Amino acid sequence: MADAVKARSRPLRRRRAGSTPRYLPYVLIAPAALLMLGFIAYPMLSVLQYSLRDYNVTKPWRNGFAGLDNFKEIFTEDDFFWDTLAFSGRWVLVEVALQLVFGLVLALLINQTFVGRGLARALVFSPWAVSGVLTSTIWILLYNPSTGVSRYLADAGIGEYGTSILSDPGTVFWGVVVAELWRGVPFFAILLLADLQSVSKDLYEAAAVDGAGRLRQFWHITLPHLRDAIVLSTLLRGVWEFNNVDLLYTLTHGGPAGATTTLPLYVAQTGIDGNEFGYAAALTTVAFVILLFCSILYLRLSKFGGDDQ
Repeated sequence: MADAVKARSRPLRRRRAGSTPRYLPYVLIAPAALLMLGFIAYPMLSVLQYSLRDYNVTKPWRNGFAGLDNFKEIFTEDDFFWDTLAFSGRWVLVEVALQLVFGLVLALLINQTFVGRGLARALVFSPWAVSGVLTSTIWILLYNPSTGVSRYLADAGIGEYGTSILSDPGTVFWGVVVAELWRGVPFFAILLLADLQSVSKDLYEAAAVDGAGRLRQFWHITLPHLRDAIVLSTLLRGVWEFNNVDLLYTLTHGGPAGATTTLPLYVAQTGIDGNEFGYAAALTTVAFVILLFCSILYLRLSKFGGDDQ
């Protein structure tokens, strides 16, 4: 009798007829997972392999295993590496901070109800739809000393004729910052606007009844609700800005005198222009480790996905 009671109390482990096997979802996603692993793991392993070698296609007699010599040269002999790393940090901080501020302001503005809101949203988002090459071409024309903004400023008595914003070390940084702002601000506006539309209006109405003004509503309702969106967008944009090559390369080629050379742009110049693929791979590995460490630290400090408290 006791055995019969135990048998009844045991959960039924038999699979019901027609039910899906537990392993089937893994089988279905396996091809895509293997392809993604191949496209990600193989390049990473290849770069790591090349970083341990001297590899120059123009000097094949010098190619061979170098061990950690490339990394030793980066940290002890290559002063330009530290310059590019410092500029990369400055570039990322300035760009992400300004894009976040302007993107948040735009998102708050176009989240309001007014006549022509659809057209305003389309105009705000349009720079994000423009390709990087076309964006660079637009700003090259705007910064042209003969036909661009500087000529009209000179006509107004501001500056001199023939001066170029991109060739002056004192103005080139802010020149490329403005160009990248034009392209990057819509990214924040899009993400933050999508999150703003999910905020319940009842919260603002209740806060207004309690006497809270717009500033307090923004500080205690809007910002806490946007916290995860802000953390995610700044992280993604920070990684993208760190790896930015197309705009800086097209506008300044890293100049003048290397003043706008980021670490990824230095990698491109070393590998493509200098044919030093082994050393470029070592620089890429260092950049990857730096990005990985900063991303993990940022997510830990921001407590992304956690409670607000």
